[in-house]
Amino acid sequence: MSEPVLYVIATPIGNLNDLSPRAIKVLGSVDLIAAEDTRHTGRLLAQFSIKAPMISVHEHNETQRTELILHKLAEGQSVALVSDAGTPLISDPGYPLVRAVRAAGFKVSPIPGCCAFVAALSVSGLPSDRFMFCGFLPSKASARERILQEWVGFTATLIFYESTHRILDSLASMLKVFGPEREAVVARELTKTFETIRGGCLQDLLTWMQADPNQQKGEFVVLIQGAPSTEVEQLVDEHSLKILQRLAQELPPKKAAAITAEITGVNKKLLYESLLQK
Repeated sequence: MSEPVLYVIATPIGNLNDLSPRAIKVLGSVDLIAAEDTRHTGRLLAQFSIKAPMISVHEHNETQRTELILHKLAEGQSVALVSDAGTPLISDPGYPLVRAVRAAGFKVSPIPGCCAFVAALSVSGLPSDRFMFCGFLPSKASARERILQEWVGFTATLIFYESTHRILDSLASMLKVFGPEREAVVARELTKTFETIRGGCLQDLLTWMQADPNQQKGEFVVLIQGAPSTEVEQLVDEHSLKILQRLAQELPPKKAAAITAEITGVNKKLLYESLLQK
């Protein structure tokens, strides 16, 4: 009997030709496919003449499905985990399942492939040496802007996912928090027929999108250029920096930043960012 494995398989984000030969082979050989939406995955499998039993695994049933998948693995069966598009666990279900399978001592193996934010970053023209993937923002403006404010001083490229219904509101919040001149890129419908990748300052991007309803449709990746390092230095006062630097001599950076934030009231993320720069 071969070793039971949970395969985490990336699937296309639009163009079906992006499904790798290895992914096709593994999907055709496993005993069970755990899919975010079995109807959606069923169409993908039909395209490649793959016939395998499927179950749904999503945020509402993941706990129960995890027990079933652990049982299958204990019987010596192998399982493939897929999401509707891209790499599972990246703003998609799967984290509790993967954690439980690893904790139970079973092998978890990746079958790499498409990931929308990586694809967008690779063509954005924004710095890619340091970046932060932030996923989806909250739907309410106040919560969205509060979170964005925490990242305003980060020098790394910031990457967000957004939907048709919120893209204009999110761009407006980004403009309000980061300022109209901050450089950004909107990547829409990547690998699909109406793929659009447009860069510019946030004000120009919002104006462009407001003027063209067709550009407001689809799935979006929004990338924001990081703040200049001088801005971070201006946001953290000299007294706080001295405390931070002294604590950093004795503690890990995150711990030093957390304690300094408690003492001074300065944003913890800004303090941590200033340590990374030095």
